[in-house]
Amino acid sequence: MEQRIMGLEFKSLMGEAPAPLRIREGRIEGYASLYGLPDQGGDVVSPGAYTDCLARLAQEGRRVAMLWQHDQTQPIGVWEEIFEDGTGLFVRGYLLEDVARAREARALLEAGAMDGLSIGYRVVRAHRDPQGQRILTELDLWEVSLVTFPMLKEARVAAKAMPLGAELSHLARALRAAASQLAGH
Repeated sequence: MEQRIMGLEFKSLMGEAPAPLRIREGRIEGYASLYGLPDQGGDVVSPGAYTDCLARLAQEGRRVAMLWQHDQTQPIGVWEEIFEDGTGLFVRGYLLEDVARAREARALLEAGAMDGLSIGYRVVRAHRDPQGQRILTELDLWEVSLVTFPMLKEARVAAKAMPLGAELSHLARALRAAASQLAGH
C-alpha cells in the first residue's frame, strides 16, 4: 500500500530487521528504512538517500516528526536521533507520556500488538534499474510513524528488545535474503 498526499509518500517496514524496534520506559529505537530491499511497490532505497535531508534539517534546527499511523494531526513523540549507517536509517526517540495516543502506542508495542515503523517522504531523485525497480537515491524525509501495517515485508521491527545474538542472527538472515534477491535466486 502506498499513500500520496501533496507529493509525500509513505513506506513501511515489516519482516526481519537487523535491529528490532525496542521500547523501554517509553523510549524506542530501530530501523525506519533498510537499504537494498525492495518493498511491495518495487522501490529500493539506496545508501545515502537521506544524507542531504538530514544535514539540512540539522542545519535548520528542525526534526523529523514522530506520528501515529501517518496522521499529521497525531504527533506522539520525539525522534531525538536519526542517522544513516550501512544498514539503513536508524531512529531513536521517546513517546510523550502526556499524550493519550502515545500511551496507547506504548501499550500496543509492549504487548506485541503492533510492530511497524513507516516513513513519510518526498522523492527528490530516483531512477529505474534494468529490472524495473525504482531506486530511490535522494529523499526528503518528513516523518517516521508507528504503524500497524508496514510496506517492506523483509524488514520486521519487533516491539521488545532481543539479545544481541538474536539481533545479529536477524542481520545475517536479512543480508543473505538481500544477496539472494540481488543474485536473482
